Amino acid sequence: MKPKRSALKVGELATGQDLDLPIFQFVPPQIIGPSVYIQANVHGAEVQGNAVIYQLLKCLEQSEILGKITLVPLANPLGINQKSGEFTLGRFDPITGVNWNREYLDSQLDIAAWYQAHSELDDNELIMQYRAQLIADCQQRLQLSWGVTTGHRQAVSLQQMGHEADIVLDLHTGPKSCKHLYCPEYDLPAAKWFSIPYTLAIPNDFGGAMDEAIFCPWWRLSEYLKSQGRELKVPVSAFTLELGSQEHIDLDDAQVDAEGIMAYLSHRGVIADKVDAAKMQRQACYLKDYKKFHAPMGGMVQYQAKLGQVLAAGEPLAQVLRLDQYGSDNALTSLSLPQDCVPILHFASASVYQGTELYKVMTNLFDID
Repeated sequence: MKPKRSALKVGELATGQDLDLPIFQFVPPQIIGPSVYIQANVHGAEVQGNAVIYQLLKCLEQSEILGKITLVPLANPLGINQKSGEFTLGRFDPITGVNWNREYLDSQLDIAAWYQAHSELDDNELIMQYRAQLIADCQQRLQLSWGVTTGHRQAVSLQQMGHEADIVLDLHTGPKSCKHLYCPEYDLPAAKWFSIPYTLAIPNDFGGAMDEAIFCPWWRLSEYLKSQGRELKVPVSAFTLELGSQEHIDLDDAQVDAEGIMAYLSHRGVIADKVDAAKMQRQACYLKDYKKFHAPMGGMVQYQAKLGQVLAAGEPLAQVLRLDQYGSDNALTSLSLPQDCVPILHFASASVYQGTELYKVMTNLFDID
């Protein structure tokens, strides 16, 4: 099956040109499986997700598709084109300074009142009506008489498409990073299907990101229904996949990640093809155990700890060169951490201010069964 191609307008430039997103959709004649929404490149420099979508498109063309699949590469045209010399600066909206991935709408629906009006519905009808409410909330936000910011318009337009799906995957990368997955705590077993060795189990709280904007409203509904004596498993799954380092694509590595996504889609019944998960060790930690290490001084940093490998307490993490201190014991300073960890990502530049977020590391890891 070949995908249908369309475009979505998410804004306008000062010179009047439209900001359009390319959209690829697979719509089977009979939809009997879950629907899927996948986006990439919300941060301008995080381009590897586009390569993964390219490989997914090729895989899906050869598959028997049971559910509607929507793929949106190049999801932030303004951020992608926000260049300074050879670097892409598109992590923050240049107009407001807000992180592009923190622009989504936090649904503040009064669930108790909403449920009182819909309590007679069966589970399938309840899910359908709640989904319609979340989509309507996005539409209403985009139509505010006072207007919305450029970044919020783009984000809520993407979010509206996400709310139409049962499965949402947001493809990102780190600055210099190994692969890792953000997964809600209640859905942690799903992590064993992706081709990703490390998982961050995140609480069911809204922090502004796309995955949270999708699953948090459903989790809140599920929790409220539980308080009313009604069980409803959270019907929507949403994950952020961190696929390596920014400003870099690798089509062979993208194929590995595409196969991991295909394994998850196979497991969920989105495709009829049987795709097994890659055999690999998968470990996780809770978000509270994902630690940030900030540079204790400014200088030039040599990053020594290998990403994705265990670093024992006291082993070299990095060293800081201070040429202004040449001739003293302070010219070269070795940095280490007080506990065992796995470094996941580090700052992209060797030139750092004091207080720069130098490394993020996982601690208190456990195996995912």
